[in-house]
Amino acid sequence: MGKTIRARYSKGLIEPLEAVDVPDGMEISVTILDLPALPEGVDALEATAGGWKDLIDAEELKRNIYADRLAGNRPEVRP
Repeated sequence: MGKTIRARYSKGLIEPLEAVDVPDGMEISVTILDLPALPEGVDALEATAGGWKDLIDAEELKRNIYADRLAGNRPEVRP
């Protein structure tokens, strides 16, 4: 079983930024992903706002969702 945690590398050591449930001395494998840092004060959610713009037709998506809800292929509700 594996787990992904955040960590910081400094002066040759990798320091976990979250609790790690690993026995002392246990040998583990570490995968390093170079994640781009957001500028100070930038919220990650706000930074992704508009990422889907012009990729889908939102009005058509809403029409399809409502049409699917009206479809008569749902099983009857039983009391």
